Amino acid sequence: MARRRQDHLARRAKELGYAARSVFKLEEIDRRAGLFRPGQLVLDLGCAPGSWAKYAAQRVGPKGRVLGFDLRPVEVPLPPNARCEVLDVTARDPPLSVDGRAFDVVLSDMAPSTEGVRFADQFRSYELFTRALEIAAKALAPGGSFVGKIFQGPELADAKSRTAALFAETRVIRPRGTRTESYELFLLGLRKRR
Repeated sequence: MARRRQDHLARRAKELGYAARSVFKLEEIDRRAGLFRPGQLVLDLGCAPGSWAKYAAQRVGPKGRVLGFDLRPVEVPLPPNARCEVLDVTARDPPLSVDGRAFDVVLSDMAPSTEGVRFADQFRSYELFTRALEIAAKALAPGGSFVGKIFQGPELADAKSRTAALFAETRVIRPRGTRTESYELFLLGLRKRR
């Protein structure tokens, strides 16, 4: 039954012009946390296949911009105010501002290539999460927001602590669109401290 609902989400995403069902996860996070406003500048880490970049671009409107990076190119059309480039953000910092302006939101849907060894997969997810948080610490304007994917595991408490050190509010969200067998969560940091 749950798998059938998930398949429905994948079909619905395609009908709406999104590359993947992950768009509904971001939509729920946005609805619950109020991430986006018109005119914002958004950094999307792990932007392929493009659903999050497209959703964010629509939410920030024509005066906002979305800049994304991934190991893989995004092959779906994006709105004119969104651009995704190939870059390994674990090896090199992405641009930390655009035209001298810091980002308002940093998104990370980065996930490791999983091997089926849960402990190893969780740790690699934690490493990607901490890298995204490190980039967010440098790139976000005061008051900005961060969303980062992490696999639930022993490192979650440390990830929450690191996030809480940078933001006035920290939340853990498991969106309804997450597959039942998945152990992915999203850590939110709201209102970045100076």
